[in-house]
Amino acid sequence: MSKLPPPLDRLPFPVIGSPLFIISNPKLVIAQCKAGVVGSMPALNARPAEQLEEWLMEITEALAAHNAAHPESPAAPFAINQIVHKSNERLEHDMALCVKYKVPIIITSLGAREDVNAAAHSYGGVVLHDIINNKHAHKAIEKGADGLIAVAAGAGGHAGVKSPFALVQEIRQWFDGPVALSGSIASGGAVLAAQAMGADFAYIGSAFIATEEARAVDAYKQCIVASNSDDIVYSNLFTGVHGNYLAPSIRAAGMDPENLPVSDPSAMNFGGDKAKAWKEIWGCGQGIGAIDKVQPAADFIAQLKREYAQAKARLLA
Repeated sequence: MSKLPPPLDRLPFPVIGSPLFIISNPKLVIAQCKAGVVGSMPALNARPAEQLEEWLMEITEALAAHNAAHPESPAAPFAINQIVHKSNERLEHDMALCVKYKVPIIITSLGAREDVNAAAHSYGGVVLHDIINNKHAHKAIEKGADGLIAVAAGAGGHAGVKSPFALVQEIRQWFDGPVALSGSIASGGAVLAAQAMGADFAYIGSAFIATEEARAVDAYKQCIVASNSDDIVYSNLFTGVHGNYLAPSIRAAGMDPENLPVSDPSAMNFGGDKAKAWKEIWGCGQGIGAIDKVQPAADFIAQLKREYAQAKARLLA
């Protein structure tokens, strides 16, 4: 394990809830943090842009109230995800609000920028950058990120193709800072396995879609419950970046998930009209075979903690 900077050194449970495009909202973030894991959301989920300040105020006030009422079990810190890509015209506006509200953790994606990292560091914030290979990991740290999110094969959203064993091993050969591992993690045993591999935290996204607080339609949640890894398709058609998606949603859109065209990476779009056109295409990772019901986020996190303790007991036995 690495030496962790505040506030990552005080997490009650080694899990970071990943930011879910469209789906994450203050209700889910607050529930995650109160239950002891980092809750996060993309800044772009707040639409119009002015709504982001309302959401940051709601989250900070709710967590402060919880901590005042429960000093013996304070909430985990929260994170905001910034898409660092030229198509995100809101980055400067959204980052200024993160500075204003001193967001504890900034998660950066699709590009590493020194000015974004410096803005977070100006008030003591921590920056975690998500990467899909060792080359990108080096660049992120060189540009001032504090830690890495290793997005391995099987992760939901814009996943890489590297085995988590290879990716974490290569990163740990040169980097001793915070590392979270993403890729098909949906059980307490998988959380423990991520730590055994060398990661400090498990990074969990798809499982949180099937929670009551998530801002996803019921059909999406039920599709996750009914599906497994055989129902996941890897494609770059929808955003220009390769990612994992639920095949039933692709069929519902009138396409054959087994024969999708290839998109030009230059067509990357995050927030424009093209993104809206694919609103009903549901992103999801390969770990969903472990999800058998829709439940409150706190109940799912409690389940993770039980499974984590059971996995440790099995190893010690």
